Amino acid sequence: MENESVYVPAEDSFLLEKAVERFAFGKVLDIGTGSGILGIAAAKKGCEVTFSDINSDALSAARKNAEMNAVKGHFILSDLFERVQGKFNTIIFNPPYLPSNGIAVKHLDGGRKGREVIDRFLNEYSTHVLGDHIVLLLESSINNYEQDVKRLKAEIVGREHIFFEDMVVLKFK
Repeated sequence: MENESVYVPAEDSFLLEKAVERFAFGKVLDIGTGSGILGIAAAKKGCEVTFSDINSDALSAARKNAEMNAVKGHFILSDLFERVQGKFNTIIFNPPYLPSNGIAVKHLDGGRKGREVIDRFLNEYSTHVLGDHIVLLLESSINNYEQDVKRLKAEIVGREHIFFEDMVVLKFK
């Protein structure tokens, strides 16, 4: 299902989807779910998934795509963790990560430096995880993912060079 206000899965989504298929477990939170592709991948593994997005059109699309894929989940309209309740074993996030200086794709607008949403996420996620947990976060060479690898002691579990950047999936606790 396509809708102009919903991010259509692309190379970044597919790279993160592979990591979800390998590592997601238990109670899963798919932040910024968009079309729902990542939460659906987790649900197909048997995970209990909460789909969350700030965009009501995205949440509707995710709900319809989940139904089309015969998976269930909980759907909440939320700006990052604002309305998220509970704790999770796996948190998945494919954030907007490009600097907003004249970018044409609003779904990828990560603020002035491309890190505003990522940094908000990293400041808030820890209060929403269970003792046994992982976070799967997509980042780009454009927003200096190397700093998060060091700071979070993250493992790079996926990497792909796409056009002008290197996309990576970070896995950390």
